[in-house]
Amino acid sequence: MKRLDRLLVKSFLGPFAMTFAIAIFVLLMQFIWKYVDDIAGKGLPLGIIFKLLVDASATMVPMAMPIAVLFASIMTMGNMGERYELIAIKAGGVPVWRAMMPLTFIVMILTVVAFLFSNYVMPPAVLKYRTTLYDITRKKPAISIQPGEYYSEIDGYVIRIDEKDRDGKTMHGVTVYDHRSNVDQPDVVVAEHGIMQTTPDEHYLVFSLDNGCSYHEEVNGDKMESRPLTRIWFEHNEMTFDISEFAFSKSDESMFKGGYQMMSLGQLDTNIVRLQASREDEFQRHKIVLSVREKMPAMQPDNAERLSIKDCMAELNELERNKVWRLAEARAEQHLRDAETNVSVSTATMEYLNRHHIEWHRKFTLSIACLVLFFVGAPFGSVVRKGGLGLPMVASVLFFVLYYVVGMIAEKAVRGGVIGNWGMWISTFVMLPIGLFLTWRTMRS
Repeated sequence: MKRLDRLLVKSFLGPFAMTFAIAIFVLLMQFIWKYVDDIAGKGLPLGIIFKLLVDASATMVPMAMPIAVLFASIMTMGNMGERYELIAIKAGGVPVWRAMMPLTFIVMILTVVAFLFSNYVMPPAVLKYRTTLYDITRKKPAISIQPGEYYSEIDGYVIRIDEKDRDGKTMHGVTVYDHRSNVDQPDVVVAEHGIMQTTPDEHYLVFSLDNGCSYHEEVNGDKMESRPLTRIWFEHNEMTFDISEFAFSKSDESMFKGGYQMMSLGQLDTNIVRLQASREDEFQRHKIVLSVREKMPAMQPDNAERLSIKDCMAELNELERNKVWRLAEARAEQHLRDAETNVSVSTATMEYLNRHHIEWHRKFTLSIACLVLFFVGAPFGSVVRKGGLGLPMVASVLFFVLYYVVGMIAEKAVRGGVIGNWGMWISTFVMLPIGLFLTWRTMRS
């Protein structure tokens, strides 16, 4: 039996590792495709990009593990069925459930690992990658001054060069328009050639220009009259541009803390209690207001009051009556807007609270999915008796798509308050009967 257990575990771990890596890669490519416009063309160091991808990959582990377990279980049992090894095991008096015990034990360990990873590793990883992504998105594109183009990314300047050598630093035919003091009448610096380089801290760009001239024309208000023009010839001149906004700066991670995706179970419980207490206080305030209104006299005036109001309105001229009606309409519209605002705030608060519940349950559902999908994949593989990459890949994709789509629909319903928090388990409830049926079918065969 030990030899059989080792064979099953060895047959399972290989496909699991391969599928897990593929799943992480596919999810990571989806992430890169989503943020490629924010990352590309900014001259970011490879270390920053690598750190972003590593942190982002860590957040995808809980999603990748159920996919890997499902595929590996189908492939392992399918290969054994295709090679008639399952028949040999049954002929030797070993029931299928006993043969699946080592794999069940491995998957239970993976379920616990997935939960611990989701609860302790993923929250700080989300915090780190969100912080890094924020810093990347607010960084300006890297300085790229191309020949024949007017470069205006540096505030207050427009730069044009005729040619640039292969070293990327030596320029020929340099023209700099300085419109910091006057947009309509900029100062102009022209040079035959020069060298472009940045300071070590990458906060300043320095132009070392040779054989040129600077032009400055005095501005005399809006009067259309001749103004003095100053020309200064130089053999060597240095211009310094502030490019600190182009440099990558790391934000303080504390400014991003507090998001529900960056919390462990204990932190989510604390936040949920606080939000529920806040909603309860708001409900009590609304209840007090409603009780006070119930004790107030009826809003509809009686006949005597109506006659009094008509008498008062009759004493007013048309202009004054119109003013009264406009004032009444304005107050009614203000009350309507206040009511709509209160409804929006209450809805947003409820949705924010529901997102905390969703994240709390997700830590369990994605972990339990490893076990549930194993009892779908392993019996399915033993029934169809097809190994390799073809059928197991197609079947695992179809099963997981069913699990994922049902889960997304249920999550949206929970977020909107259509169903309770138990809705996060609907996808598990859908897959569990399928797994039980396939397991029963395997035991009977």
